[in-house]
Amino acid sequence: MTHDWHAAVDIGGTFTDVLMVDRASGVIAIDKLLTTHADPAAAVRDGLKAVLRESGAPASSLGPLVHATTLVTNAVIERKGAHTGLLITEGFRDTLLIGREHRYDMYDVLLEKPEPLVRRRDTFGVPERVLADGTVHLALDENAVVRIAHELKLREIEAVGVCFLHSYRYPEHERRAREILLERCPNVDVTLSHEVVGELREYERASTTVTNAYVLALVDRYLRRLEGDLDSLGCDSPILVMQSSGALVTTETARAFPVRLIESGPAAGAIAAAEAGARMGRGDLLSFDMGGTTAKACIVEGGRTTIAAEFEVARRQRFTRGSGIPLEISSVALIEIGAGGGSLARVDSFGLIQVGPGSAGSDPGPVCYDRGGTSPTVTDADLLLGYLDPNFFLGGRMTLNRTAAQRAVEEQLARPLGLSVEEAAWAIHEVVNENMANAARVHAVERGADVQRLPLFAFGGAGPVHAYRVAKNLGMNLVIAPLGAGIGSTIGLLAAPLAFDFVRTAVFPLDGVDWAIVDPLLSSMERSGKRLLERAGLSAQMVAVERSIDMRLVGQAHEITVEIPGNCPKRGDEASLEAAFERTYSSLFGRQPPSVAIEAVNWRVRVLGPRPEFPIKSLSRTDDDAVSAPAVKGHREAYFPETGGFTVTSVYDRYALAPGMTLIGPALVEERESTVVLGPGGGAQIDEYRNLVMEL
Repeated sequence: MTHDWHAAVDIGGTFTDVLMVDRASGVIAIDKLLTTHADPAAAVRDGLKAVLRESGAPASSLGPLVHATTLVTNAVIERKGAHTGLLITEGFRDTLLIGREHRYDMYDVLLEKPEPLVRRRDTFGVPERVLADGTVHLALDENAVVRIAHELKLREIEAVGVCFLHSYRYPEHERRAREILLERCPNVDVTLSHEVVGELREYERASTTVTNAYVLALVDRYLRRLEGDLDSLGCDSPILVMQSSGALVTTETARAFPVRLIESGPAAGAIAAAEAGARMGRGDLLSFDMGGTTAKACIVEGGRTTIAAEFEVARRQRFTRGSGIPLEISSVALIEIGAGGGSLARVDSFGLIQVGPGSAGSDPGPVCYDRGGTSPTVTDADLLLGYLDPNFFLGGRMTLNRTAAQRAVEEQLARPLGLSVEEAAWAIHEVVNENMANAARVHAVERGADVQRLPLFAFGGAGPVHAYRVAKNLGMNLVIAPLGAGIGSTIGLLAAPLAFDFVRTAVFPLDGVDWAIVDPLLSSMERSGKRLLERAGLSAQMVAVERSIDMRLVGQAHEITVEIPGNCPKRGDEASLEAAFERTYSSLFGRQPPSVAIEAVNWRVRVLGPRPEFPIKSLSRTDDDAVSAPAVKGHREAYFPETGGFTVTSVYDRYALAPGMTLIGPALVEERESTVVLGPGGGAQIDEYRNLVMEL
C-alpha cells in the first residue's frame, strides 16, 4: 500500500494537536483534543482515529508519524522520572549541589536553587582520574564499581548516570563502568556522559547526564505504547520525533537521548513560523506561540531559527539564568514562560493581580471547561471579554460555561479588589499580555534584535487572541496570524529534516590549532551522524554536514557559537575563522571584539537530511467552497477600552476570507482552533497565502 498521507502530532500541556495531510493534493484533516496526562498516548490514538475517519483514508496509507511532546519537560518539572543515581569521579560527589558556585540573584537572602534530580545519598564517588589532556592519572577502580552496583540494587535505583572527569577526552573508564554495572544490574538504565555531552564543564555535563537517565524509561515506555497503538490501528508507519534543536530523529535515537526532546514542541512551533515567514518573503520575524499552558517567543532571522548550545529547564525565576537545571543540548533559542490560556490568576499579598506560572492544564482546565476547575484563568477572562464564543470553542465540539467563569472571577478577583467582573477580566488579559511582551523584550535583547522592526507571527490556540495587544505593548506595527494558527506547531513538524548534532571539546588558540587532533575529531562526528541517518533510510548522497565552533577571547569564561561556512574548518582557514568570530560577536553585542587572541573550545557538527517538501497547500478543508460563504457570520459584544467598554463587534468566518479581503477593527475572526482579535484602529488584509496580516 502506498503511504499517501503525512501525519504530525504535538502533545502540549493542555491540548494535543493532530494533523494529517495528503501529499498529492494538500488536503488536510485536523483534530485538537485535551491532553491525557495520565496516558499521553491515549489522546494521540483518539486524534489519529478522528483524522483517519474524517479523511476517509485507510490507516495503511499513513506514512511516517512526526511527533513532538512535552513528556520530558513535564517529567523533570513535576519530578516524575526514575529513581536515579550518579557515579562520579571521587572527590566530586557534590558537583550537582555546588553547581557553578554562582548565586543567580546575589541580593536575595532567601534564594532557592533548583533541587538536583539525584540526591546526594545516591551519588557515588569512584576512584579514577583522567587529566584535561586525556592522560590517565589514576586507573578505574573496578572493585569500587562492583560495590556500588550492589548498593544500587539495595536502594532499588532504576537508572544511573556515569560522569567521570574529562571523560570526553578519554571515555574508556565510563565504558568499563557501564559494562560492570550491566553485568551486576541488568535492569538498570545506564547513561554515559561522553555519549550525551562530549564537552567540558563537569556540572553541566553531569546535570545533562542524570536528566537523560532520569527520563530514559519514561520515554521508552511511552514510545512503545505509541508504536503499539499504531499497530492496533493498522498503521505500519515509523515514528519520527522532534528534538529541541528542531531536527527529527528515529525512535531508536530518541530512546537513547531523551534529554534532547525536552523542548521538542516549542521547537516545532518556531520552525513553523520560520517556514511560513520564508514563504511570505519575511525572513526576519518574532515567532509568538501561546498555547494552553505556556507562551514561547523566538527571533527568526533570515528564515532560520538560531540554535543555542545550552538550555535550562525548571527555572525558579522564569527570566533568570542560573535558576534552573542546566542542560548542554542543542536547542532552538527561544524564551518560554508560564503564560497560556490555562494560566491561573490570583490576588497576591500586595493586592495585585498575578497570572501564572501555574496552569490549570487540561485536567481540570479553566473554570469554563466545566471539568472541575475552580480558579479563574486567562481563558475564563477571554471568554468574559467576549473574545471567545462559548458555543464555537474547538469548532463547537466543546461548550464553555460563561456563568461559572463569571462566578469564579467575581468571587476570587473582582470582589476582593473592588472591581467589576469586566474590569477584573481585562486586568487578567492585560497582565498576561505584558508578561509575554516582557519575555519577548528579554529574548530580543539577548539575541541583539530590535523587536520593533519585526512583524509578530502569532499562532497556538491562544496566540491570535492576545497577539494584537502584545504587539502594541512591544511597539510593533505588524501582526501575522496564519490560517490554522491553532495547530501551528504540527505544521513545523512537517517542515523539519532528519538530523543529529555532535560536539567535542578540544581547546586550542586559533593560531595554534593542532589539526592532527581536530581533523579526526570532526571526521568521527560526521561518520557517526551519517550512520544514524543511513539507519533512518537516507542515502549518503542525501546527507549534508554543517559545522560550527564555540569560540571565545582568551581569558573569557564562556564562548559564543560561530557558524562556519563552506568546507571549513581545516588547516589554513584560521583567517576565515577569525573573521566569522568577529561577525558573530558584533551581531550579538553591537561592537567589534577587542584585539585579544581567540581560542576554539568546542567543535560542533550537525549531520542532516534534506528538508522535506512542504506538503500543505491550504489549511481550509473545504477550500473551494469556503470563500463563497458569507464572510461575516454574526455579531457579539466584545470588550475594548478604546471604545469605552463592550462594543458590538463583527465576527468573521476565517475560512470565508479570501486573498485581498480587508477588515477594519474592532473585529473577531474565528476558526475552529483559534480566534483572532483585531483591536480598534487596526486594519487587516488577507494575503496570497491566506494569512491575516494586521497593521496596528
